[in-house]
Formats: sequence, C-alpha cells, structure tokens
Amino acid sequence: MRIAADAMGGDHGCQVVVDGLLQALEQLSHIENILVVGDKSQLGQALGQAGKSDSRIEIIHAPEILTMDDKPVEGLRRKKNCSLAVAMDLVKRGDADAIISPSNTGGIVAAASIKLRTLPGVDRPGIAAVCPRNDGNFILLDAGASVDGKPRHLMHYAIMGDIYAREVLGVSRPRVGLLSVGTEANKGDELTQEAFNLCRELDLDFIGNVEGHDLFHNGLDVVVCNGFVGNVVLKSCESLATSMMDWLKAELTAGPVRKLGATLAKDAFRALKNRVDPDNIGGAPLLGVNGTVTICHGSAGARAIRNAVCNTVEAVDHNINELIVDAVAKANDNLATTATEPVAAEA
Repeated sequence: MRIAADAMGGDHGCQVVVDGLLQALEQLSHIENILVVGDKSQLGQALGQAGKSDSRIEIIHAPEILTMDDKPVEGLRRKKNCSLAVAMDLVKRGDADAIISPSNTGGIVAAASIKLRTLPGVDRPGIAAVCPRNDGNFILLDAGASVDGKPRHLMHYAIMGDIYAREVLGVSRPRVGLLSVGTEANKGDELTQEAFNLCRELDLDFIGNVEGHDLFHNGLDVVVCNGFVGNVVLKSCESLATSMMDWLKAELTAGPVRKLGATLAKDAFRALKNRVDPDNIGGAPLLGVNGTVTICHGSAGARAIRNAVCNTVEAVDHNINELIVDAVAKANDNLATTATEPVAAEA
C-alpha cells in the first residue's frame, strides 16, 4: 500500500506531519511507501529533526502551498504545483492508493472532484465526520463537502455512511437517521421529506428522522444531512466541547476546595478530555470519489496524522469504494425502476 501525504497545508507546518507519518509507519508494517509531498528542503529538515528515519518515506518535491486563504478552485488553477495538487495527482496516476491532507478543506474536495472524479453512480462526494457519543462514535455525513444537496445526494450519503460504519468502525448493523426538526415523517423541508422517502426504501437500518438532541444519546451510527447543516453542526459541537473544557477548568480552579476535588477526579477529567479530542480520530474520509481521501483538521498534531493514516489504511484494506459502487448502483436501479413503473388507472 502506498499513501501520498500533503505535508504543507496545515497550520503547524510540515514537522507535525512528518512526525505523525513516522509514528504510523512504526505501527503499520504493511505500508509499502509514504510519498511525502512538499518543499524538499523543509521536509528534509523535518526528517532530520524527527530524530529517526524510515526507508519507506520518499519525498516528492512541490514548491507551492495551497493556503487556507486561497479560494479552492482558483487556487488550484493558479498553483498547479502546490503540494495538494501534486499529491492528488499521485493518486490519479495510480502511484499512490490514498491521500491524506491537513490542507484547505474546500481545496481538498475540489482537487479530488476535479482530478479523481466521483465514483460511478455517485453524484456528489460527502465528508464523513466521526463524532463521539455516549457509548461510541457516530458518523455525520455530509459535514461540509458541499453546502446544498438534493434528495438523491442524501440517499447516497446514507449508503456510504452505512458502509463506512460497518467496514471501518466495525458496526455490524449501523442505525441510520436523517437529521430533521422532528421525528415524524412529514417534518422538515422539502429536501428532508423527499430524502426520507428515498432512504426508507434502502436495504439498511434506517430509523427515520432524528433531531439534534438525539445525536449523542440515541445509539445512532450514521446521521445524514446536507453539507450546510452538517458543517454547522460539526463546528458547533467542536466549539462547545472546547468551551466546556475551558469552563470546567475555570470552575475547578476557582478555590482551594474545588482544586482538591479536581485533583481527586483528575483521571475522570483526563478521560473526558481524551474522549472529545479530535486527534483520536485524526481525519474525516471524503466518501464518493474515485480514490481514498482523508481530510485532516488544519490544526492536526502528530497523533492526529498517525490516526488519520491508520483509518485510511482501514478504508483501503476493506475496499470501501468497491462496496459503495455496488450499493449505489442497486439503489439507483431501484429508484429508476420505481420512477418508470406505470401508475394504475383510477376507477
């Protein structure tokens, strides 16, 4: 297995990416190569500062960087030799089986859509963000690959989320819900109502509409929504988790008695902090494109990069894309058959 890693687009430079890749190589012996893409001199320095090396790492020089301030499509056209574009080309040519990147999310989605294209039958890709719940994790899809959507897109998200939950998260029968403003079938806007009708015909455990308060306590494995809603939910949850930890720390250090209590409960607080730490997941897969793409957070540290590589390897090993193509083809065929069935004449 060969993985291309865009090392230049993150908030903390290439050092944390290199450190994370080396950690992943220590853990995963069956990776053949990691092609680290970026400025050759900076990557060489980062490998030197890491204090260890691995013969499976190969540097691919790319002199430009797609920054967080660049407009995705315009930036890719203007910076054809940026590390993201060069890494994506490695996957397109078959020189790499997958790509990970902490770069501009819009840029990653645009580069994958333009260079790799979507899988047969899939209209739009979706970002599958893995989020913590009370007794495990659930997938939020789409978490921001596109801001709008059609009912058919949400149907595809349900299929892809179900497959990813089964193959990578190890859930035998994922429970799939459609995010809406009420649990009744007639609740929500036109998009949600039409998506509900499509999803309930799928061969998966579709439990119907779910609300925001169901996300973390209702045993959901996959939550489907359009990218606008998903991105708002994801960023709100990330911000709330960070703020609550800050509020908790402030309250627990407000006086000597509280400090004593905090000391006694430090293991519990450490476990809670670890549970909501996004570095434990590492990255979100971009599902539906003709390649394996993992989007890391711009602020990802070395541990996040390591975990992103591990999840990427899982996706490749389980042939996620082949399963998606088969399942989407069946759903599309059923949809076409239903649409062409003659309507019985009224008496």
